[in-house]
Amino acid sequence: MPKSKKRNNKGGGGGRQHRAVQPFSDEDASIETMSHCSSFSDSTSLADEAVEDVDEEASQEDYEYKLRGFIDSTLDKSAKIRLSALEGLKSAFSSKILFDFILERRVTLTDSIERCLKKGKSEEQCVAAQVASLLCIQLGSSIESEEVFKSLRPILKTILTDESVSVQTRRACATSLAVCCYIAADDIEDLHLTMTYLESVFTASYQKGDQTDCFHSAQTTILDISTLVAWTLLLTVCPPSLMKKIFEIHLTKLPSLLSCGDVNMRIAAGETMAVLFELARDICDDFEYEDMELLCGKLKGLATDGNKYRAKIDRKKQRSVFRDVLKTVEANEFVRSVFELGPPLLLDAATLKATKTSRVERHFYNAAVCKARTKARNKFRDKRADIGEYI
Repeated sequence: MPKSKKRNNKGGGGGRQHRAVQPFSDEDASIETMSHCSSFSDSTSLADEAVEDVDEEASQEDYEYKLRGFIDSTLDKSAKIRLSALEGLKSAFSSKILFDFILERRVTLTDSIERCLKKGKSEEQCVAAQVASLLCIQLGSSIESEEVFKSLRPILKTILTDESVSVQTRRACATSLAVCCYIAADDIEDLHLTMTYLESVFTASYQKGDQTDCFHSAQTTILDISTLVAWTLLLTVCPPSLMKKIFEIHLTKLPSLLSCGDVNMRIAAGETMAVLFELARDICDDFEYEDMELLCGKLKGLATDGNKYRAKIDRKKQRSVFRDVLKTVEANEFVRSVFELGPPLLLDAATLKATKTSRVERHFYNAAVCKARTKARNKFRDKRADIGEYI
């Protein structure tokens, strides 16, 4: 006998009590579909995140592999390959924090930089000095950076003070010395020694006797400017005991650089004077400068210099800087009382904001002025105005 077909309903068996099958609605289908899609989406996102983590880790490994290659290449016999490796390290150190990577290899990096400074030519030495600065910046103020600085300082000093070396290389070493010392030096003797190296260069531009200008070549002046700027950076971390010695030596001699023919030297000297005055007043409440009247007169002259024999852009830059320098020097109550200038004008941020016109106000004002000017001009250009005069 053939088998009978099964019923489509659940709960088989006869009787009136059986339960009818409910139809499968569209809403149930959508819910079930969403559930499956949601589950699929979650698993997909987790997989994507895992892939991203793997990709990021692989990318980091590739990045560090390249950096290790750069470090190895700094020991290559080819100057071109060493320079390219240094450029690669410079780019990496200036664009990404690599503390852990560098910390493990700081001794190797220090040795590589020292080797490039000793055996390389001008361009290689310049980039090596820049990498030295970045190495200390990456390590921060720590024992490790101090060890790097102490290892590299002798060779940087030797290059800086060697007159047979190119000016560009000596400038790079001056900057590197100052930056590394600023970050890493924890001993006043290290700071004082580094400042002495820099002083030995720029003090050659101080006027002597009846000399009225610093007669040096353009290249020498450029080097003196770089060492003076580097020295000024270290002024900001000097303890009071060292600052008093610096005041005695330099406060009376630095103003001579304000008469230098190079505008950048005049600006550097003016900015250094401003820093010295601020530091002196912080340390000594009764600080007085002997030749204040002469100094202020010279600063005012530079702040309003209109000599036509100077380049226009140089005059503009100089006036802007020395207006600020003059404010710094004159903003002392004692000095202002001597010159009967009255109390210093100290405006807080709120007052300055209130007194400054907004961009919209300036726009409407300029538009009104322009409109009035146009109307006035049109009046005289109109032929009817001429006719009216004859009538």
